[in-house]
Amino acid sequence: MTGSVRHFLDLDQLDAATLRAIINHGLAIKRGAWSGKPLAGKTLALIFEKPSTRTRVSFEVGMRQLGGDVVVLDSPGSQLGRGETVGDTARVLSRYVAAIMIRTDSATKLAELAEFGSVPVINGLTDRSHPCQIMADVMTFEEHLGPIKGRVVAWVGDGNNVATSWIHAAARFEFELRLACPEQLKPAQAVVDWANANGGRVRFVSSPQEAVAGVDCVVTDTWVSMNHQDRSERINLLLPYRVDDALMAGAKPDAVFMHCLPAHRGEEVTDAVIDGPRSVVWDEAENRLHIQKAILIWCLVD
Repeated sequence: MTGSVRHFLDLDQLDAATLRAIINHGLAIKRGAWSGKPLAGKTLALIFEKPSTRTRVSFEVGMRQLGGDVVVLDSPGSQLGRGETVGDTARVLSRYVAAIMIRTDSATKLAELAEFGSVPVINGLTDRSHPCQIMADVMTFEEHLGPIKGRVVAWVGDGNNVATSWIHAAARFEFELRLACPEQLKPAQAVVDWANANGGRVRFVSSPQEAVAGVDCVVTDTWVSMNHQDRSERINLLLPYRVDDALMAGAKPDAVFMHCLPAHRGEEVTDAVIDGPRSVVWDEAENRLHIQKAILIWCLVD
């Protein structure tokens, strides 16, 4: 954090007690046990360098439900897309708004916003990580299956930014994470090493079947993101990692299926799984709203 400013940048930069308090607050908000307009008179800047549905709508609706307002910026419509430095943008926006959320291709831009701004900065997604999503995922897991501590989660497919945040979460929330990824698409070993040194139990396994055996939760994500040009090559590499009914059968009978969306149906997951009784993807999507309200309150209310 910069001084007393509360940034929400990555799960590995916040302690377990703080993350647990945010999730508990999100659950209370969803249950209706907490209400109010604590952000009245405050404005949130939403910077989108990548397209968005859930991130934009959940932050915009959440901020307004908390009594605040939003201003939305994208690259073509701001000077960030015309060569202004991130640091200068941060200094200027800090004079206008109470907090900044950015969804960007670059973790460096996120860090520069936090370094040069004087208001809280929230990571709405970078190519490195997606912490808001995983906070909603942990909340969803616990709604359906109880405390995540000591449980087992399987990640199957591309070891992308969402996988990295799941690795961070394994350390902070003390659960086991098994990763089944093609060798070329594994998350960085340094991230896994950090998690295992900080209370997590994270390991790579040789196959999707080994990953899901007896687990409480199976997670995947799209194989081809917005910045990938090698679509055919990636799909061929990842075909053995598709989540279908046969793969889900290896998990516990009450195991849930998660996907942060948008899904490419028929690629990383079949219709039968994503629309089936074990899928909790729609709860995940809804919980982005509740957890992001809790994050905004944590950032902006003492």
